[in-house]
Amino acid sequence: MKFNTNIVRGFLWGSCLIGVSSFLQGADQKTAPDQSDSAAQANNPLANTTAINFQNYYVGEFTGLDEDANQFILRAAQPFKIYDTEWLARASLPLNTVPDNGGHTTGLGDFNIFAAYLFDTGNPGLSIGIGPQLTAPTASDDRVGSEKWSAGFAQVLFDASSKVVQYGYLLTWQASFAGDDSAPDVNEGAFQPFVFYQMGGGLYARSTGIMVYDFESDDYTIPLGLGLGKVFPTKEIVYNVYVEPQYSLVDRGNSFPQWQVFAGLNLQF
Repeated sequence: MKFNTNIVRGFLWGSCLIGVSSFLQGADQKTAPDQSDSAAQANNPLANTTAINFQNYYVGEFTGLDEDANQFILRAAQPFKIYDTEWLARASLPLNTVPDNGGHTTGLGDFNIFAAYLFDTGNPGLSIGIGPQLTAPTASDDRVGSEKWSAGFAQVLFDASSKVVQYGYLLTWQASFAGDDSAPDVNEGAFQPFVFYQMGGGLYARSTGIMVYDFESDDYTIPLGLGLGKVFPTKEIVYNVYVEPQYSLVDRGNSFPQWQVFAGLNLQF
């Protein structure tokens, strides 16, 4: 299947226009009483809200490989309780487009879910969670998935004590334990530090590049991202739209993005 980059460009430009227009409209309107609180919590992966995320990574070039690709991710998060303990479940399903013999193949990728136990930190601005994660080989084509069952853990910290600067990280690791014997084993760790700087009116700067280390091949990537986002709360839903170009500063191996553009729309209910 031939990959149409115009679709991705349209998505990215649309995200930019939504953010700019929302910012301009907000400049002439009275700030909602809870807008600063909404802006501070809008990027919290452990926020005690139901959330739906539409995220897209357009890879313009891979390390050591002059090819492009795309990954669209549908993601949902839901808080729940086990007896008196607080938990958050997050599930993700990607739609991957990858290079294939001069063209591209598109298909559903592997389904991932993790459940994080939420610690009572005593600080309403500080969220800490840890729990197991599982990846199922649901890919519609072996070229867009791992063909392996994998399991591991996810650990998250997010500090929104300040309404100006929020920061934290997501640390994950998983390894394969079953699946197609002919497929490569999975043993991968990822560390995603994130920083958000609020500039007022719901507009913010962001950096959320994901560092990855492949324990099977010793390949790795350390990217840097810098982008903009816009949060605009309504009575029922907090909308968060953003665009963030990312570039690999240090890397080893041919399977990582040399540069990519991350864009998305997050909804918190």
